[in-house]
Amino acid sequence: MTDMFSGCRVLLVSTNYAPEHAGIAPYATLTAEHLAASGADVDVLTGMPHYPGWRVHADYRGRWRMVESRGGVRVHRRRSFVPTRQTALLRAAYEAGFLAHGSIRPPAARPDLVLSQMPTLAGGVIGGRIARRHRVPHVVVVQDLMSAAAAQSGIRGGGRVASVVAGVESRILRTAALIGVVHESFVDRVTAMGVPGSRVRVVPNWSHVTPPTGDRRAVRARLGWRDEEFVLLHAGNMGLKQGLEILVETARIAHRDTPRLRIVLMGDGSQRRHLEHLAADLPNLHFLPPAAHADFPDVLAAADLLALTQRASVGDMSLPSKLTSYFASGRPTVASVASQGGTAQEVRRSGAGVLVRAEDPVALHGSVVELMRDPDRSAALGARGPAYVRERLSLEAGLGRITAVVSEALAHSAREPEARPASDAR
Repeated sequence: MTDMFSGCRVLLVSTNYAPEHAGIAPYATLTAEHLAASGADVDVLTGMPHYPGWRVHADYRGRWRMVESRGGVRVHRRRSFVPTRQTALLRAAYEAGFLAHGSIRPPAARPDLVLSQMPTLAGGVIGGRIARRHRVPHVVVVQDLMSAAAAQSGIRGGGRVASVVAGVESRILRTAALIGVVHESFVDRVTAMGVPGSRVRVVPNWSHVTPPTGDRRAVRARLGWRDEEFVLLHAGNMGLKQGLEILVETARIAHRDTPRLRIVLMGDGSQRRHLEHLAADLPNLHFLPPAAHADFPDVLAAADLLALTQRASVGDMSLPSKLTSYFASGRPTVASVASQGGTAQEVRRSGAGVLVRAEDPVALHGSVVELMRDPDRSAALGARGPAYVRERLSLEAGLGRITAVVSEALAHSAREPEARPASDAR
């Protein structure tokens, strides 16, 4: 590893970080560790680990604040309120808690650059404040668009607060030196907030899992999946925007019409108990806890088909992080999502899956049955995923894009040390 950032101090702000291994945490963690390995002195300001279960991990309960070292990075943790349910009011309390505690005694050393990971507004606000205080560039990587999420995700009360969220979000982005978005479908919405297109960079997420290596039949046997069963697996967060009720209804149809189809939901999230209640009478739908990080690729590869679902209202607010892992597994994806959103665009571009109308369990069941009956087509779709990862979603390519954005912001700051975006003066 080079020392291209030697002598540079970077502060990364992200509510999620390792040991969380789902959602944005792997990207925040690998980014910070990559910058540290490239010579930077890196601090991270984050919360106590709690995702995707929305419960603070056992090893961190009762802690108010702490500093730990992980992968050559100093990690400053702040406790905040973690809701077990998702409503607009509880989400606001979650954001407010991190904003309040994260703003008290942040890492004291002056950074040369602040890098904020958003989907949380609080992290963007804190990062912007620290950057302005020290007159250093603020780079924001947008994983989810929070104003769109409030309107589209189905969170109770979200529509009423969407305009307030949009105002805060646009302020963060307009005052940032550079903005990275994880998919090109975000660009128009970001520029509509008043951000010049010249400050927006597309920085796609990468596949952060290793290729599967386990014996597929042995993994299936360990999981209790019989050889004759066709397993449709959803792996990851069980939240509102996923609209996983469609898989419960698909299982209901399959129980009557397709007895060898087993549907498995693996993971955790705010909607898991609700889904377990809905599926209590379905012997062909099963729940698994999140797989250990090392086992995750082998579990994905042990399935026959991977499910990705979103509510019909979810368009350009996010790109599911699980998609990169799905592609790497070599299994095909069936995506029940809005046809014009970024998720659908990515599935089409990869050629590694099929698209189905969102929130249509009859159509989803029909597509699954078609792939069950055509194993050659299923295998061909699955084989395109790893090829797409190698071409576009490799770790080296993803971290290279982040490196380029950080380098650009630092170079611009060195040329114009007093320059700030015009909107910062408002």
